[in-house]
Amino acid sequence: MSFSDTELAVVRTAAEREGMASAAWAGRQVMAVAQHVLVPVSRDAGDVLRELVQARVHLREIVAELRAVAAAGPSGAGLPESAVTVVEETLKAVARLDAATVQVMRERRPRS
Repeated sequence: MSFSDTELAVVRTAAEREGMASAAWAGRQVMAVAQHVLVPVSRDAGDVLRELVQARVHLREIVAELRAVAAAGPSGAGLPESAVTVVEETLKAVARLDAATVQVMRERRPRS
């Protein structure tokens, strides 16, 4: 294998982070990719995955608040039935997004 100066610096940094020699670290990564244990993704894809995880955390907080609003119901806080319906539909959409995010994370998880 050969690396540009920039690529070699990245390999060295990653190897140091894991307490390994550069060649050992690179060899482990190459074997993981060759055996389909690790599927490399672009920086953009990694950014998207991080954003999905952050959005998922935020949405789980919103779900708790929405459930409290929905529990109040039309009689409790005087919410109109249409507002309760909107809350219920929002909860369903959040659940679908949550499931999709988990699926993407599972597909990205290194396979053993």
